[in-house]
Amino acid sequence: GVFMYNHLQQKVRNAEALAQKYKQQQEALSAQLQVVYEHRSRLERSLQKERGEHKKTKEDFLVYKLEAQEALNKEKQDSMNRYGALSSQHKILKNQHEDVKKQLLDLQLQHNSLKLEHRKTLETHSQKYAQLQQEKDSEVTNLQDTVFKLREESKLLRKAHQEVHSQLLNAQVTL
Repeated sequence: GVFMYNHLQQKVRNAEALAQKYKQQQEALSAQLQVVYEHRSRLERSLQKERGEHKKTKEDFLVYKLEAQEALNKEKQDSMNRYGALSSQHKILKNQHEDVKKQLLDLQLQHNSLKLEHRKTLETHSQKYAQLQQEKDSEVTNLQDTVFKLREESKLLRKAHQEVHSQLLNAQVTL
């Protein structure tokens, strides 16, 4: 009976020691589990915060994207309007350029025609001038000849007048 009692007591002590050991392990595991839970709780809060920030960032990005798209569309529309205006202005200027080119060509033709006419008129005037110069020279020569003949005639008439005067004087003296 004693032996059995000792044996049972020994088993109880072993069982208590084992229970104590398990209790310590359980406390250690419980503490570790508590640390893990706290860590998990912090991670979940951090994850929630990150999700919130991510959601806000995503919303901000979508707003920014929408605004950027609207700005781009507006810029594109403005560019198309400017292009249309410039294209229209280019057509007008091109037409004006063609008109000016045509006017220049017409004026060049007119200028060439007037130049030719001027040259012909100048040649005609030069010929007329040469002819008139020749006629004038001829007339001057004729007039000089006439003047020379008239001087000669005048000399002869003076001589004749002198002779008549002398004869009259002689006749008066003889009377």
